[in-house]
Amino acid sequence: MSSHPDRECPLDGDTRPQDMIPSKKSAVLVDGVVLNGPTTDVRAGEKFVEEACRLIMEEVVLKATDVSEKVCEWRPPEQLKQLLDLEVRDTGEPHHRLLELCQDVIRYSVKTNHPRFFNQLYAGLDYYSLVARFMTEALNPSVYTYEVSPVFLLVEEAVLKKMIEFIGWKEGDGIFNPGGSVSNMYAMNLARYKYCPEIKEKGLSGLPRLILFTSAECHYSMKKAASFLGIGTENVCFVETDGRGKMIPAELERQIWQASKEGAAPFLVCATSGTTVLGAFDPLDEIADICERHGLWLHVDASWGGSALMSRKYRKLLQGIHRADSVAWNPHKMLMAGIQCCALLVKDKSDLLKKCYSAKASYLFQQDKFYDISYDTGDKSIQCSRRPDAFKFWMTWKALGTLGLEERVNRALALSRYLVEEIKKREGFKLLLEPEYANICFWYIPPSLREMEEGPEFWEKLNLVAPAIKERMMKKGSLMLGYQPHRGKVNFFRQVVINPQVSREDMDFLLDEIDLLGRDM
Repeated sequence: MSSHPDRECPLDGDTRPQDMIPSKKSAVLVDGVVLNGPTTDVRAGEKFVEEACRLIMEEVVLKATDVSEKVCEWRPPEQLKQLLDLEVRDTGEPHHRLLELCQDVIRYSVKTNHPRFFNQLYAGLDYYSLVARFMTEALNPSVYTYEVSPVFLLVEEAVLKKMIEFIGWKEGDGIFNPGGSVSNMYAMNLARYKYCPEIKEKGLSGLPRLILFTSAECHYSMKKAASFLGIGTENVCFVETDGRGKMIPAELERQIWQASKEGAAPFLVCATSGTTVLGAFDPLDEIADICERHGLWLHVDASWGGSALMSRKYRKLLQGIHRADSVAWNPHKMLMAGIQCCALLVKDKSDLLKKCYSAKASYLFQQDKFYDISYDTGDKSIQCSRRPDAFKFWMTWKALGTLGLEERVNRALALSRYLVEEIKKREGFKLLLEPEYANICFWYIPPSLREMEEGPEFWEKLNLVAPAIKERMMKKGSLMLGYQPHRGKVNFFRQVVINPQVSREDMDFLLDEIDLLGRDM
C-alpha cells in the first residue's frame, strides 16, 4: 500500500468519520457546508482497507481449505442479532470497532468455500475469480456504455462469443444478468416478443391466451417469471417427467395439441438441462423436433448443467442444445466464477434482444458519440446499472484455460461417481436413483428402521431423519448438506460436488459423519 507523507491527519485507531474534516484557513461555506478539500481522511481510509484485506486473507482465503475449521458457527437469529450489534447510529464508529464487526461477520457466516459445504449448487473458492471481484468492487464500474466501461464491455463480448461456440451456434447474442431466474424471465419475455412484437407498445390487452410448456421438474423461476410478466401461473403447463426426472416428449406434444384445441396460443417450451434436485437433462433433440413442428421458441434452462458443455466427456448430456433459441447458463455454479455470474445466450443475431428491451435513453445512449455505439450494449438489458460479471469468468478462464475448466467438471463428476459407489456399499444408505450429473440423492436409514417393512409407518419415520441430522450437523459445524422431500418421496439428502478442493477423504467423511449423527435415531 503506497503512503502519502504530504497528507495530514495521521491514522488514529479511534478515528471517526465526523472527525475527518480537514482544517482550512480560507474555508468556503455554502449553507453551512465547508467546500474546501476532501471531507474524508484518505490515509485513514486506506489503512482501514489494508487491514480489512489482511483480515479477509487470514480468516477467509487462508482457511478456505482447512477441514478443521467449522463450516458454520451456528447461532439462532435472536442470539445472532445481539452478537452482531446490527444497529446503525447517528455517529460513526471507530475503525478498530469496524474491524471487530468484520471479524464477527466472517465468524458467523457460512463458509461456502469450505471443502465440506455441499448445501447448494455453488461452492468453493476460485482465487482468480476472487481477485477479479476485488478489482471490480474497487473500480465500481457499471456496464452499459463503452465510455464508462470499455474493458469490461470487451471482456463480456469475448466471453459471450466463446460460450456461444460451446453451445454450437455459429453466431448469436447474449448478456450477463443477475441470476438464472432473470435469464429465464428474459427468455420468456423475448419469446413472447418474437411471437407478438406489438406487445412492447400495446401491452397485454387484446392478446390471445398465451401458454408455455415446461418440465414438472423445472426451476421455480418459471412460475415467478410467468407471474411477473403477466402471463399468469395458470398458463404454465407442466409436462410430466419419467422416473429419472426427464421431460416426456410425447406428453409435451399431447399438451401442445390440447392447449391449441382449447383456443390457447402456445409460444414457448422451456427444457431443463440439469434439474435442481435430481440433476436430470431433458431430451433436447426430441423436444426441438416438436418445437419446430409447432413453431415454438425453445429455451433451455442450463443454469446448472450448462457447464458440462466444457467437458468433451459429458457434453453429450446436452445433445441438441444447438437447436435452442435461447440458453441460460450460470458459470458461477460448476465453474465457480463467483456469485453472481449468469448469462442468457440467444441464437438470433438480428438484434432481437435490443429490439425487445431498448428504451433509447437519450442521456445515456446518444447516437452521435465519437466512437462505435454498437459497443453501448446496455440498452438490451432490463437493468440500467449492471455489474461486470463476465470479468470473473474471463479471469478464471484465462488462468485455467479451457482444459482446466474441463478438468474441473470431470473431477467433480468423478468424485460424484465415487460417492455413489460408496453409498451402494454402506449399510443404512440408499440411493433414490442413479445420477447422471453431480446431484446425488440418497436416504440415510438409521439402525432402528433397517428391519422395518417399507410401509406408511416406515416412510413417516424416515421423513424425520434428514431434518434431524441436518440440525445436528449445522450445530456441530462439521458439514452442510441439503435435504428435501420431492414428488412423493420423503425427505432425502441431496449432495452436490463442485469445489475442486473436495477430495475422496471428504466423500468418506460425509458418509461417516451422517452415520455418526444419525445412528442413535
